[in-house]
This record gives sequence, structure tokens and C-alpha cells, in this order.
Amino acid sequence: MKSIAVEFGIQDALNELGIKDLNAGTSTGIKNFGDGAPIESTSPVDGNRIASVTTTTKSDYETVMVSAISAFKTWRLLPAPQRGDIVRQFGDKLRKKKKALGKLVSYEMGKSYQEGLGEVQEMIDICDFAVGLSRQLHGFTMHSERPGHRMYEQYHPLGVVGIISAFNFPVAVWCWNTALAWVCGDVCVWKPSEKTPLCGVACQNIIAEVLQENDLPEGISCLINGDYKVGEFMTKDTRIPLVSATGSTRMGKIVAQEVAGRLGRSLLELGGNNAIIVTPGADIKMTVIGAVFGAVGTAGQRCTSTRRLIIHEAIYDKVKQAIVDAYKQLKIGNPLDENNHVGPLIDYDAVNMYNKTLEEVVKEGGNIIVEGKVFSGAGYESSCYVKPAIAEAEPNFKIVQHETFAPILYLLKYSGDVENAIDIQNNVAQGLSSAIMTNNLREAEQFLSHAGSDCGIANVNIGTSGAEIGGAFGGEKDTGGGRESGSDAWKIYMRRQTNTINYTTELPLAQGIKFDL
Repeated sequence: MKSIAVEFGIQDALNELGIKDLNAGTSTGIKNFGDGAPIESTSPVDGNRIASVTTTTKSDYETVMVSAISAFKTWRLLPAPQRGDIVRQFGDKLRKKKKALGKLVSYEMGKSYQEGLGEVQEMIDICDFAVGLSRQLHGFTMHSERPGHRMYEQYHPLGVVGIISAFNFPVAVWCWNTALAWVCGDVCVWKPSEKTPLCGVACQNIIAEVLQENDLPEGISCLINGDYKVGEFMTKDTRIPLVSATGSTRMGKIVAQEVAGRLGRSLLELGGNNAIIVTPGADIKMTVIGAVFGAVGTAGQRCTSTRRLIIHEAIYDKVKQAIVDAYKQLKIGNPLDENNHVGPLIDYDAVNMYNKTLEEVVKEGGNIIVEGKVFSGAGYESSCYVKPAIAEAEPNFKIVQHETFAPILYLLKYSGDVENAIDIQNNVAQGLSSAIMTNNLREAEQFLSHAGSDCGIANVNIGTSGAEIGGAFGGEKDTGGGRESGSDAWKIYMRRQTNTINYTTELPLAQGIKFDL
């Protein structure tokens, strides 16, 4: 029987991405991005080692920073539209390598191949957005109170932007940051998750080609590898004015405190405990589609995954049965096989967390209506595959208040008006994504009003999971308050400057102050 890697062409994909080490000895490694101990990349799809990547030492990091700072001096002087053209070229290369990179994302992270392709498409989309943005980095003009004076404000590059990304979106979130930072004139240093280091190597290889073809410094895009200790190199470094970090709330608080302690900026995209409110007038078919994909897509390992379904008591039983019936149709297995809906969790730690969460639900008095299960044996080449579970619970359960990065969906019941459902939704620490299913215009507008959802994302008649790059992405409360991707998210990557120009022969002071000599 062919191995999954052979059957689905993983080696060919790796070759196309400049990674040659599939199942080679640990001493071989990938292109040397550091002199530290190797990280072994193991696929949750089949449990096999893919390759090893060397980690970044403190000495390596200093070399990277010297390269980045030097590159910034060149990069910032290019007109923004020219920087945009480099991003365009990067996007074009992504188009050519979309299948290969999407396959690597699927194999190294475990999400479905379709989701892997979708993640690369997000990279392409944000590149397109950034190209247009490169001609729109606008400021504003203001009227001065002093005669013969002109006031305006403009935006300048920050410098070196540090990026710490998570395993669940191993390439797209990096690109959300870099595409915008690059057109703004910044250079980037990226620490990908140690659970998906090869995705970082692949992306670095692609952008390195573009920089080399345009005779630009390689320090415009830098890669460092390792665990949280390598990330601390950046959070403590005063030469990095902005650190963008994606991950858990616990991690984000550490980053925020460290960066704030040196008066730097942090852009945080942290946990989510996302809910869909289902009102009596909801379209049940649409609700099922949105809720099921939101709950089981990426095996529940999205920050926007649907964790809670808040259903009105009048239709609770009907919606419950429809969701349970839909779960019976789910196919769990190799994510590279497009017949399957759900792939594996990222590793055995995630599986243990899944099991402990289901145990805790029962301890608190919940009723599990779709049993969980860990798969092993024939057809499940690793033991990271789990069955999506559904539990009836109460909103105040401690376990319901927490984000569990696994496919566990809680059904919660509400009565009365939609205000009660909104209160339940908002009564968690996180504030990322939210949705309401309703055909009632008043309920929809109430949900979107200042007295409605307290999340950074609020949707009507679509689920919580999935976001277009045109809108700013991010959330409130324990989600960190950051905004990435579209709208005016570019401003976080730049410093604002107010300018006043006096074109007269007099020097009047503001506020009418007299200072005669």
C-alpha cells in the first residue's frame, strides 16, 4: 500500500517549494535558518516525520536583525507603488505554487486540502489588496488657525515588524501582516509556530525568489524558528517597534506586557469563544450549514470556530435534531482525500485536551448527545483523529466559558426576546466572532447595534467562521483588540506625523500667544 505522502504527491509539492528533506535523516535538515537544535516536523495526518528545521540561536537572531535593519534603509526609500509591485510579484508566484503550498499546509497542519487551498487563496487576496493599497497610503489636511500656514498629517514606515503566528493558519496570517507591512515600507521578521515550521520555510523560499529577481536585500523578509524563547527575542527587542502575535490569550497577555514594558506596540489576535444565535424565525437549513462548518472546519481549530449554539426554546428540539442528523454525515479521515470533511487535531496534546474537556462537561452536568471518540487503527495512520462532539450545556458552565481548540459544540437554550440571547453570547471573556440566524429585520439590527454583539465580527445569516480580507479582522476583550487584513488596518504598521508649514515672513504662535523680542 502506498504511503499517504507518496499517494498524494507530498514529495513533489515539497520539491516545488524548495524543501528536499522528506524522511531524510535528522542531521540533514532544511536550508539553514539557524544553528540551534533541530525541530522535527511531524504530520498529524499519518504520524510520519516530514523534515527537520534548525532553530534560531541568540547569535543567529542578531545576524537576522542586522540584515533586517540594513534592508529597511533601502526598502523604505522605494516609492510605495514600487513596493506594491514586489508584493504583486509575490502574489503571482503564490498563484503558481498554490496547489503545492496548499498541500503542504494540509499535510503539516492537518486541515482539509480544500481549506489549505483556501488559505493560500487568502494570501493571494491580501497581496491584491495590498497592491491597491500601495497607491492609497493617504493622510489628511487641516486648516491652520494661523494665517499663511498649512497643516497636514502623513504616515511613515515603522521599521522592523515582528510576527509570531500560530499553527492553525500557518501561512495566511503571516501574509496578512507582511503584505501590508511591506507596502507600508516595513521589513518583517517572522517566527512561525514550531508545530508547522515547514510552512514558514516554504513561504520564505517563495519571497526570497522575488527579492533576488529584483536585486533587493533578503532582509526585507526574515525567518526565525523555535519555541516561545525565540519569540521572546522579538518581544524584548527595542529595535522592533511592533510585534504582531497570534495565539492563545495566555500567550497574548505575556507578549502585551513585555512589549508595553518597553513602550512598543503589539497587535494581538487571540482566543475566541464564538456563538451563533438561532432565533424562532431562522432558516434551519442555513443554520445547519453555518453551524456545522463553523464547528468542525479545521477540526475546530480556528479562532473563529463555532463553540456555542444559542437556540430559542421554541425551535430548540428541531434545530438540535437537524444538527445531530448533519453530524451523522461527517466523514473523518485523511484531509488530503477530498471525500473527507474532518482531518486530525494538530498533536496528541490537543487530543488530550479534547478528552479532558468532554470529561469536564459531564462533571458539570452537561449532556453529551453526540459522543466523542479518538480514532486509531486501520484508516487512521495517526491517533490525532477525533470525532466532532455535541453537548447540551448551561451558559454558566466553567468549561463553556473557556475556548477549547477542538470540535466540541455546546447547545445552549434561551427564552424570551433576542436580548436574552445576546446577553448569553456576550457573557464570556472572549470577543472575536459572532452571528445571528434570523429573518426578522429588527432582531438583526438589534444584534448589530451598539447594544448588540460585543465582538469584533458580527454576522447575520452566515456563520462565525471565515472572513473576507476586505474587512478588518480581529476582536475585543480577551481576543486582544487587534485588527489585521482589510479596511484601515494598514495604519498599525506605520507611524503618524503631523506637519505644519509656515510660508510667510512672520512667526505667529498658536493660541494667540505673544512672545516679542
